[in-house]
Amino acid sequence: MASRSAEPRTGNGSSPAIDAVSLAIIEQLQEDGRRPYAAIGKAVGLSEAAVRQRVQKLLDQNVMQIVAVTDPLTVGFRRQAMLGINVEGDVDPVADALTAMPECEYVVMTAGSFDLMVEIVCEDDDHLLDVINKRIRTLPGVRSTESFVYLKLKKQTYMWGTR
Repeated sequence: MASRSAEPRTGNGSSPAIDAVSLAIIEQLQEDGRRPYAAIGKAVGLSEAAVRQRVQKLLDQNVMQIVAVTDPLTVGFRRQAMLGINVEGDVDPVADALTAMPECEYVVMTAGSFDLMVEIVCEDDDHLLDVINKRIRTLPGVRSTESFVYLKLKKQTYMWGTR
């Protein structure tokens, strides 16, 4: 197990504290989400039952999710884009509407040139045009959009959660 600070990590005040052992469990699952609890226990110095309890607690607290991550190209989604959006007035209703759209995989409120950044995954260019032009630009409060169409995805990882 990598050496870690003995101090539990806390988030923004409302996040649960995460100790070094839980971080090590998360790392094990990030390497292989199907790794057996017994193997994780051996790596982090806990019993299988203790790992199972900690994983369930982390899931219950929404600290992590265990999901299958696909390559959009291999499952029929040939067009991805990042969309910068500027909003007039309250950003929350626009963010909520985007969150409800299945094509919007990632919605984040930002500071800087855009109020929102949204990652969109679509079947093709026509689908992307429809989502941007007919569904996003028509949302009340959307002032402007700027599209950043992905030409090639060079790196996509989900290992940032414990460093």
